[in-house]
Amino acid sequence: MPEEVENSQEVEETSPETDELVALRNENEELISTLQHLQADFENFRKRAQRDQDALVARAGERIVKELLPVLDDLERALEAAEQHEEAKLEDGVKLVHRQLEQLLAKEGLAPVDTDGMFDPHVHEALLTQPSESEEGSVIEVLQKGYRLGDRVLRPARVVVAGPKEEPDGDAA
Repeated sequence: MPEEVENSQEVEETSPETDELVALRNENEELISTLQHLQADFENFRKRAQRDQDALVARAGERIVKELLPVLDDLERALEAAEQHEEAKLEDGVKLVHRQLEQLLAKEGLAPVDTDGMFDPHVHEALLTQPSESEEGSVIEVLQKGYRLGDRVLRPARVVVAGPKEEPDGDAA
């Protein structure tokens, strides 16, 4: 009889219900694991999409501001021409438009590149070097203003840079 008891226990351990329960538990663990991976993937996607959206918003105005720069340049040229010809009404009108445009662009984060001091290749574009009494490598003339939008350079300032001082011609021996 003791053998029958042992055999019945072996039968219970390998019964179809037990096998089905073990299979269901394994399937459940696999599904939970898959769901956890999907949840992590979705969270990473959500964070990446938020970063992309933030970058897009930060750059949204950049295109239009860059396109307005030539208008600003033209208004500055018109102001210079009006001053030379002493046409007060034209000058006043152009000054008003120029001031409004500058204020609008400043609200959007536009700021001129600083051109006082030494040449900086990150924000300046050297078009010429000229012998000068100024310190070598310093900006001596601005040919076209440069602009930043936030921390990005939209257009470098086009400048003339001081080169080495001219040596006076001495007597050749």
